[in-house]
Amino acid sequence: MNACCDPEPAPALALLAGGLATRLRPLTETIPKSLVAVAGEPFIAHQMRLLGREGIARVVICVGHLGDRIEAFVGDGSRFGIRADYSRDGDRPLGTGGALRRALPMLGKDFFVMYGDSYLDTNFAAVIAAFRRSAKSALMTVYRNAGRWDRSNVDYANGIVRRYDKSAPPGAMAYIDYGLGVISADALGAWPADAPFDLAAFYADLAGRGELAGYEVFERFHEIGAPAGLAETEAYLARAGAERTRA
Repeated sequence: MNACCDPEPAPALALLAGGLATRLRPLTETIPKSLVAVAGEPFIAHQMRLLGREGIARVVICVGHLGDRIEAFVGDGSRFGIRADYSRDGDRPLGTGGALRRALPMLGKDFFVMYGDSYLDTNFAAVIAAFRRSAKSALMTVYRNAGRWDRSNVDYANGIVRRYDKSAPPGAMAYIDYGLGVISADALGAWPADAPFDLAAFYADLAGRGELAGYEVFERFHEIGAPAGLAETEAYLARAGAERTRA
């Protein structure tokens, strides 16, 4: 095939794995959340295989709390078929937004971002295609949650996130941040370097200015941020592993 007609490759993915995981204590007092055992192995192993399946060739893991242990386990990523690099918070936690801002020199002109406690079994190629069509500064995947698994926090319609507010009262919104996004490096680069801030603040600002695209996902998300989610994700990944074995 002529090179001019080849599809644009998937961008790098930033994996936010630097949090303190206070909701999982005492489990996470001595290990980072990414290394919590789920279906027989550290959670990040499941994530890395998922990313490889979805065509991600390079991951930048943003680490903080006990990040050296994540580095020791994942290494250069070669056993997962993915190149893994690391961006470290430094002397103080930078929050999810600050950690991404610090990692910008290691990422391309646009990049995926995913939370370190999420397993998102969806089509990444469709997500990046939607972002490129949108011509917006970022894209948030959204799920019609209606308060089922957590408080809904997104007002979404017709491919646009019109409002993102994690403090919205119950019942005010129908959608939730699914956990996979695409961000333009130029948009994030306008925020201060080495200053702590939350990714939610960045998304909320873009939504307020009409610069946050949305992409609705219909597969439910799985996460290990709290004990209930950990138990559900354990069951889901155990079933998936058993099905692969039978196949």
